[in-house]
Amino acid sequence: MKSTELNYTVIFQKEPEGGYTAIVPSLPGCVSYGNDLEEAKKMAKEAIELYLESLKEHNESIPTQKDVFYGQVSVAS
Repeated sequence: MKSTELNYTVIFQKEPEGGYTAIVPSLPGCVSYGNDLEEAKKMAKEAIELYLESLKEHNESIPTQKDVFYGQVSVAS
């Protein structure tokens, strides 16, 4: 079976105590952490792979980002 390459947006948030939290918005609950940005990227990739593996094992559909649009909204503070 031919595998398909999927791409997911990851948000990297610098933490006050150091390191980065990696959040994958298209995969609810898929969150990881790294001591630096390089490690956070590596950990995010691993978290995504494990998340997708779990979905496959439970015969659940694999989310894609084909209909996802990102933008920013400004608000006054």
